[in-house]
Amino acid sequence: MSKASIPQGTRDFSPEVMAKRKFILGHIERIYQSFGFMALETPAMENLSTLTGKYGNEGDQLIFKILNNGDYLKDIDVLNIDAKSLTPKIAEKGLRYDLTVPLARFVAMNRHTVQLPFKRYQIQPVWRADRPQKGRYREFWQCDADVLGTDSMLCESDFIQIYQMVFTALGIENYQIRINHRALLEAACEKANAVDHFKSITVAIDKMDKIAWEGVEKELQSLGLDNSQCNILAQFLIKRPFNLSTLETLNELLSSQTKATKGLSDLQQILSFCNNTSDRVILDGSLARGLDYYTGCIFEVIINDVAIGSVSGGGRYDELTSVFGLKEAISGIGISFGIDRLYDAMEALQLFSGKTPAFTDVLFCPMEDNALPWCIELANELRQQQIKTEVYPQSSKLKKQLDYANAKGIKAAVLIGSNEINTKTLSVKNLITGEQMTCQANDLISIISQMP
Repeated sequence: MSKASIPQGTRDFSPEVMAKRKFILGHIERIYQSFGFMALETPAMENLSTLTGKYGNEGDQLIFKILNNGDYLKDIDVLNIDAKSLTPKIAEKGLRYDLTVPLARFVAMNRHTVQLPFKRYQIQPVWRADRPQKGRYREFWQCDADVLGTDSMLCESDFIQIYQMVFTALGIENYQIRINHRALLEAACEKANAVDHFKSITVAIDKMDKIAWEGVEKELQSLGLDNSQCNILAQFLIKRPFNLSTLETLNELLSSQTKATKGLSDLQQILSFCNNTSDRVILDGSLARGLDYYTGCIFEVIINDVAIGSVSGGGRYDELTSVFGLKEAISGIGISFGIDRLYDAMEALQLFSGKTPAFTDVLFCPMEDNALPWCIELANELRQQQIKTEVYPQSSKLKKQLDYANAKGIKAAVLIGSNEINTKTLSVKNLITGEQMTCQANDLISIISQMP
């Protein structure tokens, strides 16, 4: 008999954990909906032709492939074929790597029925064949919101506001919203006369938080950049408050670069749409995430009190839908919350205390078998008032039933035995204070509702 186990990089979620995760998801979903985003779901698996070529070579290697049905090796000489050539012959589908590419595929397939701008949110699991480690899983949930069909910077402004509203709702105070623009990165490389190394430079500077400037500088020098070129890039990579003064500074640094005009104009528009920007929002020149398909503004959010990496990220992508055959270019922008990392961060900061509702509010405790019918009748009345109610499934010793209630955090127990049945009264025990009282059945809802 094999020992029970689950695949590495995956997890079970107990009822207690699920209550906390639903607390997070409930707030995010509510805030998404308040901005007019609509729910969408896509299949767990997509055609490999949909997934590959969208995430770069490294990303393509992390896609979980699904073997074809039947005898998929029947006509293949496996001894004389390499793995790369074998894959398309035995696997046509894969588990989705993120939620953005499936969104682009959905819009391409439904272009004539989708109303633009199309605002959708999507909360589903994704899979990556990565090496599991703290804060990184092979199966994890993403919570995306995207807008397709407009290039207005109001979208970027809305996402900054969404970030602030979500973290306020979750009770997270010490966080940082980082923003950058691809055009500014290109302009900085242009000024440093290093455009030919743009992709390698962005890979290096994206490691700034891990290896500091000294480490980044060594990588830039290994690409052939001299001290003068490195110094030009270093001036741009400084973290600055996201305000007009910072944009003026960047304009001076990059004034001679034509590519800077677009980036600075976009950022100025975002600021004009924001009534005010918190000091938690910074312009981070070293932010270079996802440049394989991001074309404009880029976002990343970290929680300063926990070493867990970014808990959200996103940006503008103006060319992704074109890979699915759309003749018109549809501009898009989106963000994604990593629910698993958010959960881990909130656990580390002990932010769930007292915030997740109890599984059950009231437990009916039948002291006699003939008390069950009345327990069921009264329990249904409470449920109709949206009071979460259980009936203990059989008569048992009171201590056993109350131990069950206390283990689930139930706030009230209604005790019904032969005496209560004969007198048509109920004994209600407040499991938080320990007080017990007797009442008429028609007063029960009022009494339960008044309990804290």
